[in-house]
Amino acid sequence: MSMARRCPGCDLSIMPHAAPRGKSAYCPRCSTRLYRGGKCRFNGELAIAFACLILFVPTHIFPLITIRLFGVMIPATLPSGTFSLASDFPAVAFLILFCSSIAPLLVSLSVLGAQLALKVKNFSLLKSSLWVLTRLKHWAMYDVFLVSLAISCFKVQDYADIYVGPGLYCLVILQVLMSLLITRVSPNRYWESWQPEKDHPTFKTLRPLAGERAKSDNECTNPLNNQLQTLEEIHCETCHMTQAYSSHCIRCDSPLHHRKPRSIQRTWAFLIAATVFIFPANLYPISIFLNNGKRAEDTIFSGVAHLIKTDMTGIAIIIFVASIVVPVAKILGMAYILICIQFKRRVYHKQRMHAFRVIQWVGKWSVMDLFVISIMVTLIDRGQILDFTPGPGAIAFGVVVVLTMLAVENLDSRLIWDNYEQRTK
Repeated sequence: MSMARRCPGCDLSIMPHAAPRGKSAYCPRCSTRLYRGGKCRFNGELAIAFACLILFVPTHIFPLITIRLFGVMIPATLPSGTFSLASDFPAVAFLILFCSSIAPLLVSLSVLGAQLALKVKNFSLLKSSLWVLTRLKHWAMYDVFLVSLAISCFKVQDYADIYVGPGLYCLVILQVLMSLLITRVSPNRYWESWQPEKDHPTFKTLRPLAGERAKSDNECTNPLNNQLQTLEEIHCETCHMTQAYSSHCIRCDSPLHHRKPRSIQRTWAFLIAATVFIFPANLYPISIFLNNGKRAEDTIFSGVAHLIKTDMTGIAIIIFVASIVVPVAKILGMAYILICIQFKRRVYHKQRMHAFRVIQWVGKWSVMDLFVISIMVTLIDRGQILDFTPGPGAIAFGVVVVLTMLAVENLDSRLIWDNYEQRTK
């Protein structure tokens, strides 16, 4: 790994070198990982992906938990909440199904597809598989579902006896394997196996005449000399290859842009729409609970207050943070980053980059409330005696979750550093 490259996080030109075994190289300015060190073990990733696919079947067939309610045994499988919500709330049901089943399945299949593409030399299959892997890995939410299942069990423990099913053990193992798969898989390595960067003749023009190399494993790296900084080079967002500027990537044939086209406009559009929907999400009831003919409609905030009154303070804090603090903080945080970009703020670039990464990571945990609703609908459905259904606020809340995640995905983080580069030249 002796070739020059631009950091995908801040667009800094640097010169990484091969890291020691098991170590990775990071950008000195924004701490983005440039490449994963150590040897590439595709066979291990293939085994994990196969194991995930095998466990996918029992996880969805066998009950996660079973409760005894009024003498009746009620099982809850992973997709049962989706089926219960499909008739009245199809959009919410699809979001839950996508995050708990479709996205994890496609991520596992994409790893298999990428390895098959390398074996049979199929470029289209490789490109589409790696696109799916990159785009959907943040939407695989088994960890969020497990926390939601635990919260649901605490909520129903006063009404029913709870029994652990075999599906729960499969889900825990599947979550461990899925986390291991997502952290191990590097799309860059697949592209390097397909066609190494150093094999391209245009890459020779990007080699520096002098300059420091990047150090490994969180150690600071040094930028290249001024001669490399002035070269017309560009980073491909698809295969992550740094190359001489052209209209399309010489390796993956994707359109090349110095920055994502209309990134700020799209991010603002998603953010403004999320801001509009966050009001009905918090003002309208998100759940309707029927107990012995008494109807109780809870908004997110009143549900948190009810949990505190019933001595479930820990769960109340989790719900409050995930369903109220996180969505509002994401909107405010993204708005702050966008305003700083547009007003060309000249300080605190690294702090804004850290904030962007925190928003990117924490975004999926807002889905927790929807998972809890889907599980409760499955477990508590006894007609006029005891019943639980989503309220209109659940639809608005689902829209807020999706829009905020799309806003984060559409923002080009390199825009945060553009003013920094202008200031330091």
